[in-house]
Amino acid sequence: MKSAKRMMILLFTLAIGILVGKYLLGRSSRVPAPVPTYFDQSVTSEDSIGIGAGTITGRIIAVRKGQSIQDAVGKANSGDLIRIYPGVYNETVYIDKDNISIQGVIENGEWPTLDGQKTMNDAILYSGSGTLVENMKITNYKGNGIMGQAGNNYVIRNNWIIDAGVYGIFPQFGKNGLVERNILTGIADAAIYIGMCDNVDVRFNEVYGNVAGIEIENSRHALVEYNYTHDNTGGILAFLTQGLPIKTCYDVIIRNNYVYNNNHDNFGAEGSAVSHIPKGTGILIMAADDVTLENNIVSGNDNAGITITDYAFAGVDNANDPESEPNSDRIVLLDNFMENNGNNPVDDVKALMITKLSRQGPDIIAVGGGVGSCIANPGRYRTFGVDNFASCQVRETRRIISYMLERPVAPRAIALSEKGKMTYFGVCSGCHAYSTRLVGPPVVTIQALYKNNPRGIVDYITRPIHKRDDYPEMPPQDYLTDDTRQAVGEYMLTITR
Repeated sequence: MKSAKRMMILLFTLAIGILVGKYLLGRSSRVPAPVPTYFDQSVTSEDSIGIGAGTITGRIIAVRKGQSIQDAVGKANSGDLIRIYPGVYNETVYIDKDNISIQGVIENGEWPTLDGQKTMNDAILYSGSGTLVENMKITNYKGNGIMGQAGNNYVIRNNWIIDAGVYGIFPQFGKNGLVERNILTGIADAAIYIGMCDNVDVRFNEVYGNVAGIEIENSRHALVEYNYTHDNTGGILAFLTQGLPIKTCYDVIIRNNYVYNNNHDNFGAEGSAVSHIPKGTGILIMAADDVTLENNIVSGNDNAGITITDYAFAGVDNANDPESEPNSDRIVLLDNFMENNGNNPVDDVKALMITKLSRQGPDIIAVGGGVGSCIANPGRYRTFGVDNFASCQVRETRRIISYMLERPVAPRAIALSEKGKMTYFGVCSGCHAYSTRLVGPPVVTIQALYKNNPRGIVDYITRPIHKRDDYPEMPPQDYLTDDTRQAVGEYMLTITR
């Protein structure tokens, strides 16, 4: 009798194990997808020149309350560390030298604070390579908290950025960067915006109360991991935006993030790209390729947990920039934990889910074109549009430890003939795409206003006048030299795509 009872218990345990195994292992009838290619990140001799961010080879320059950080930058040489002590500093800091480190000193909980008083546009701008910015509190600016303008080998870490304008941390057109352990809130576009960059790690950040938490735009080889993105309109975005000089966005790994409760009302500038993000968006992929999602906790996002779309479904006209391929291709959805998403989907998503006899929005939704994508264990999730996704052959991405390069890359050498182009890439294109509205008016509008008049552009960007309520105020670009402003004005009138 006891033997029979033990046998029944064994059979019951085995049956439960089989059921659990089916859930954990998922369906096995799908056609396997090709194993994704992770791109070769070997460093060439051309890349190996220069000094990495945070390498201190020179003096330590102290800045104390009542002194000027910009004055210290003016005195600094390559390799110097500028150490900033607690106090409030009302200024904009522009770093146009290589290998300058800005390091705040936090004493008894008191931070060195850059406060723009809602009259200044930018807190820290850097165009030099090898820039380090750490341990700073930044608040009350109208434009950007920390913006990189074509600087390579940057490290931005352990900063506290509150209500600092359009972008919180915005490295643009830079290679080999690290953005980690920052806290950002109250940003009207993207809290962390990686724009047209290569080889970037975005790790251990907390972003909340913004329109977009973390945005990877027109960038390649980006690792987004261990971030806590919550209570934004959209949590994590990977976009290919039209009208920018870089026409691709690929090789992005989004893993081990906590993407929670991103249901904030969208307060982006009306007509801007991010103003169209539906609240309740966890992770959004639009026209980016080779994006891998793994081991993320995606929970409580009222529209959808993960959204994959092309330009057409998002309402973007591909005719505006035919060189930007409009589909999200080769998306790899590995195991992610999805819970309590889709409680209040937008009407378009609601209509799609009704065809699945569900009133609740999806954990994962894929709409529009795209090829080569795969999903592991689809039976775990509430989905729409993934029936044609193959079964993923790859199971994890742990062999990719970092997308930063082993050695620093060389600072950008900009020939005189290229100054206008590189300034547009590094300074202007984050707000002014060719024919698509980002923050400011498109380039085609500027060309119509200033036809054959580059000096008119120079005069305006030197001392902007806010003329249109449907666009935010433009920050003055008077920190650029006059010949640089002239070069970019001339270049912007020649752009054709």
